[in-house]
Amino acid sequence: MIKKILEKICNGSGILPYLLKYIIGKLDNIFNLSSTLLVMTNSSDRPNYAYCIYHAAILAKKLGHNSISIVEFGVAGGNGIVFLEKFSKKVENELKIKIEIYGFDLEDGLSKPKDYKDLKYWFKEGYYKMNKLKLEKKIHKSKLIIGDVSKTLNKFFDEFNPAPIGAIFHDLDFYHSTIDSFKIFNGEEKYFLPRVYNYFDDILGSELEMYNEFTGELLAIEDFNSENKFKKIVINKNLVTSNNEKWRSQIYHFHNFAHSDYNKYIGGQEQDYLNKNIGLR
Repeated sequence: MIKKILEKICNGSGILPYLLKYIIGKLDNIFNLSSTLLVMTNSSDRPNYAYCIYHAAILAKKLGHNSISIVEFGVAGGNGIVFLEKFSKKVENELKIKIEIYGFDLEDGLSKPKDYKDLKYWFKEGYYKMNKLKLEKKIHKSKLIIGDVSKTLNKFFDEFNPAPIGAIFHDLDFYHSTIDSFKIFNGEEKYFLPRVYNYFDDILGSELEMYNEFTGELLAIEDFNSENKFKKIVINKNLVTSNNEKWRSQIYHFHNFAHSDYNKYIGGQEQDYLNKNIGLR
């Protein structure tokens, strides 16, 4: 009951939800709060990452998996992958599932933008470099895969044999590098959950970025969908209906309608509860 009240408040707007989330985040540093509470209240340092990891793990458990993989395209300074390790540890302990983490990056920063699709007016060659030696001292189990994704993905599955991928974080900035990263979806179905959580970093911005469906990550999504009949990347419909946190409009789902587990029933207790409460009162 208390969790539901906190969730309701934190999903609102204004100063009270902001303060409450700040307090819960600070308490987590002291008492190591549950991943469930942090996701419900959006109180972690990266609620977008936490949401995807947590719900990917739940879906995997419902489908009978004991482990999943998380992928980050565009590690850069490494703050994201450090958070992934920290939060995945909570989820592993609470949901009794193993989580593998893979991070793809060039290490030397952005390559040279190819054309207008890469938003040359906003991104510049060499930005977002990785200090690999420093980062490797902060991570413990994540695998860093250095190089152009158009090449490193060619041997990714053979080399690492990852657990089914449940969530992917996209932060490669450019159209061309993002569309290249979508080659990951060509992997055998055993390497994926039938539905995968995706976060896209560069689809919302300021008056200067002017992201749109004809450039960058949004165009990559459009082109992927037009080229694939049974695989689609679509926006998460339920998140965009609540409060004003912009990350909620940056969560997408990858659907593989031809996946052998796509139609496997996962309703369980949730559907039982709804079914019991539809009668007239």
